[in-house]
Amino acid sequence: MILLNSQWYCRSRKVPKKSDLRKFVHRAAETAGLPVTPAWCCNILFVGDRRMAQMNMDLLGHEGTTDVITFSYFDEQPVPEAGDVMVELIVNPEAAVREGAKRPGGYSREVALYIVHGMLHSAGEDDLSDVPRRRMRRRERECMAVLEKEFDLSLLFPDSLDS
Repeated sequence: MILLNSQWYCRSRKVPKKSDLRKFVHRAAETAGLPVTPAWCCNILFVGDRRMAQMNMDLLGHEGTTDVITFSYFDEQPVPEAGDVMVELIVNPEAAVREGAKRPGGYSREVALYIVHGMLHSAGEDDLSDVPRRRMRRRERECMAVLEKEFDLSLLFPDSLDS
């Protein structure tokens, strides 16, 4: 099972249960085509718009907020060793609230999609031009279809603090 370090800095959303989040991240990596043995580590920060905009500028030189930032070390080390940090994600639940309001599945599905998107980038998918973007969107749909059968996303990522 993939090891997970996660920190939640978005007070407007409920923190997912760590054991459930770890299972979801493991399956997201697996469905994206990443190796899941030996047990490598994934670090995830969940941050709001302001912190995401700052990190986007500091880390990538991009202005403004975004939904997810991915750092993958599989290119540098295709075969991980146990405990190695191989993927780092910065996920913005506030973006998921906005985008989820426009799409089926709402916030819960959208934040899950950001994790899948990051795992697909880590598996070598790209979305910077038309043909790779279409392939990535297809892979996102495939991965999400598997995960939605195995996880109740509304319980994993509740839409409010009251849930």
